[in-house]
Amino acid sequence: MKFNEFGFIPTLEEGLDSMGFVEATPIQEQAIPVVLEKKDLIACAQTGTGKTASYLLPILNMIGENPKEHIYALILAPTRELALQIDQQIMGLSYFTGATSIAVYGGGDGMGYEQQRRALQEGANIVVATPGRLLAHMSGGKVDFSKLKCLVLDEADRMLDMGFHEDIMRIITALPQERQGLLFSATMPPKIRTLAKKILVDPSEVNIAISKPSAGIDQQAYLVYDEQKAALLKHILSNDTYSSIIIFSSKKDMVKKLAAELQRKKVSVEGFHSDLDQAQREAIMARFRAKQLRILIGTDVISRGIDIEGISLVVNYDVPPDPEDYVHRIGRTARAATTGTAITFINDKDQHRFARIEQLIESEVPKMPLPEGFEAGPVYDPKKSGKKKRNSFKKKKPNRKPTGEHGGAHGVAATAAPVVASVVTGEAQANGGEVAKSTKPKRRFNRPKRPKNSEGTE
Repeated sequence: MKFNEFGFIPTLEEGLDSMGFVEATPIQEQAIPVVLEKKDLIACAQTGTGKTASYLLPILNMIGENPKEHIYALILAPTRELALQIDQQIMGLSYFTGATSIAVYGGGDGMGYEQQRRALQEGANIVVATPGRLLAHMSGGKVDFSKLKCLVLDEADRMLDMGFHEDIMRIITALPQERQGLLFSATMPPKIRTLAKKILVDPSEVNIAISKPSAGIDQQAYLVYDEQKAALLKHILSNDTYSSIIIFSSKKDMVKKLAAELQRKKVSVEGFHSDLDQAQREAIMARFRAKQLRILIGTDVISRGIDIEGISLVVNYDVPPDPEDYVHRIGRTARAATTGTAITFINDKDQHRFARIEQLIESEVPKMPLPEGFEAGPVYDPKKSGKKKRNSFKKKKPNRKPTGEHGGAHGVAATAAPVVASVVTGEAQANGGEVAKSTKPKRRFNRPKRPKNSEGTE
């Protein structure tokens, strides 16, 4: 189905044309008509399916039909990265409509808080917010939701996993009871169904099955012991055909360690984690988008929070605990009909996790031989890997060595070798490793004038 078949207002269609949007994705084709009819909706769709536009487009269309200077829609998101990404998409799609928006999130300075407060008071049409920061503004009694027409929960499953249930319910009690409710979730566990019953009224349901990894992704796996991971990573990064790389680790401490070791070797790399302030995060992401940074290392927070084309390699330094996170991680590459490579390191303790991933994606990922010069890694035996010893505290054989079952988290050995001995030479880190100051533009509080042409929507 083409976007011009939905009957959007001309200014919204102009924005779609200028951004090159022609064909709707399955989630957009099913969800947009429901939202346009102002019905409640519960939709199961993961990131990368076009779900954001599936609710933004009808919301912008309704705002454009009857423009007012008040808050029309509230979008709740689990992380500041996702909130910013949604707001940036609004800016592109709404360029010709005159709709206004504000991203409300924590982690910034006092100036950012004041800008958010003023925008909320002046009535930005769409508020995109993380629950905690929005509650902080609401506690001051300065947010007027009395004319709100639509509430959106994006990545609702992640918000509940992060403990935002109570915050969400507190926010909802301050909203008008007569409103449209839209709930989007990558998964549909019972707790999401329970939440939907509390906040939605007779919702329509759209279920886009967990998509398998793109056919353009060359998936590979290496069976390694923890002490082999550093040398293997060095070997992979020495391939300069990988121009833009994301490395995932399940632990923030490992993200910091990997980034520090690579930076000491003058590699163009930054770690992306919760200890950075917002200006640092935005500066790092801007450099990575602009290809001024070759390697970004982070936790699963960025597996859903970024949408960047041209990422040629994803490395899973460990196996994610949740099989669906694997799909999100490797989905950062081979976007927009391109190709890419995804490599996963599997130690002896994580094999049962990887077997669950293969079950989810209904495909066996090739186990690659280690490069020449490496000693043999563990044998792939996921059934043995998943077994736990019983009652080992009751009976101990004096001659048996401890199994090390409770060693480092996610396969990070305490005696691991230095992360990188050497990396490709001549690759100096951009800006000497220092994070540039944020160049984030000022927020738009008032409706912009319509431009004379349709260029430069991004």
